[in-house]
Amino acid sequence: MIMSIPEEDLTCPICCDIFTDPVLLTCSHSFCRSCLKRCWDTGLRECPVCRKRASKSSAPSNLALKNVCEALLQVRRQSSVLEDEKMNCNLHRERLKLFCLVDKQPICVVCQSSKLHKTHDCSPIGEAVLDCKDELALSLKSLQDKLDSLKRIHLTSVDMFKYIKSQALETQRSIKSQFKQLHEVLYQEESARIAAVEKEVDQKIAGMKDMIKDLSAEALSLSETIIVIQEQLKEDDVVLLKNFKATQDRGKSVALGPDNMSGLLIDVTKHLCNLKYRVWEKMLDHIDYTPVTLDPNTAHPCLILSDHFTSLHYSKQPSCCPDNPERFHISAEVVGMTALGSGSHHWVVETGSNEDWLLGVASLSVPRDAEISARPENGFWTLCFRDGEFRAMTSPPTPLTVTKTPKQVKVQLDYNKGTVSFFDPADDTLIYAFTHTFKETLLPYFYTQSSHPLRILPEKVTMLHQ
Repeated sequence: MIMSIPEEDLTCPICCDIFTDPVLLTCSHSFCRSCLKRCWDTGLRECPVCRKRASKSSAPSNLALKNVCEALLQVRRQSSVLEDEKMNCNLHRERLKLFCLVDKQPICVVCQSSKLHKTHDCSPIGEAVLDCKDELALSLKSLQDKLDSLKRIHLTSVDMFKYIKSQALETQRSIKSQFKQLHEVLYQEESARIAAVEKEVDQKIAGMKDMIKDLSAEALSLSETIIVIQEQLKEDDVVLLKNFKATQDRGKSVALGPDNMSGLLIDVTKHLCNLKYRVWEKMLDHIDYTPVTLDPNTAHPCLILSDHFTSLHYSKQPSCCPDNPERFHISAEVVGMTALGSGSHHWVVETGSNEDWLLGVASLSVPRDAEISARPENGFWTLCFRDGEFRAMTSPPTPLTVTKTPKQVKVQLDYNKGTVSFFDPADDTLIYAFTHTFKETLLPYFYTQSSHPLRILPEKVTMLHQ
């Protein structure tokens, strides 16, 4: 409470020090008793501040102010004692003049001679303070750097949180869209097969109606013939004999209906046999398989990927995406999602009008936040097309001569044999082949700074019957 009072309110206007035995004049100004006496000894009995004449009686003591000033002085004395204690050794009450470099603590000269510190290196307090301040300054910088890094991570985490939500919505939209297409194919196939059944039903029913109609007509003709024969049998002998040939010919002329009733039922087997399998076969006509799919989480912000992650092109306007560690931050690069650690793989890229690209494979561990050359020693095995020229990105790059500029490039990796080859798929001409002993997982690699797209071509799905 005392420390909250401004010190100027506890200072005598004459001696400019804390009041000693303060007195209070009728004008409300206070002074040390001794200071006021010296002023009044000059003969003028007035207030040294406002010059108001004071009474001849002795000025009364300002007890409240006196108590506050004495309390303040007491606090100062205690603080001075504590400060002295801080600067003295707790064991020997000597001044702390040395700093033990082993125990990292200030000591006095008696401590230095003791068994505890006798063999320890020490330095003067002044030098130690400078050294310790330098060390603490370095520690402070390191901690500040960590704090700045944490703040950046926090901002990135907030961006990622928002981006994850947008990714989820976009992924769900794409899933629904693709399943809608599959549903439409299935619905069309279902409708076609139901229509085929209905068509066969109509054909079979129409055939049965015609057969029943013919059978009815034949039955009527047969009944009439029977009646005629029955009547002839009742005639006289001579009449019967006269009409015998005609009657007999009429009986022979009556044709019996068809006795082969096969094939009249619905061919259920034709409609239901291996139905799901045959529908699956037909669905393959509507399904493409892309051997390599681009990983959007690795794409540089200036690369725009298609909805199905099978093509890319460059844009001067970077997209809003988080600064995640997997992403290429310096150059317009992206890798595929397929990890290649064994076996043989190939994919065809349509380059079209794009005249600034690199294609090939890259090691999983290549840096994503630094600009490095796409060379084998850095984990890249690539073919480059720039300024109308092909180059194999060896060290140094190898210029290549081709008879015609291919519009498509086939990349073929045989991991176990250690080869990365590039072909013109139009005539399967080899453009260049790298040879290397791979010891790390590889990823399909793409780079471009052209607005014209690079597109990974799909392959037709084939099904082997056993």
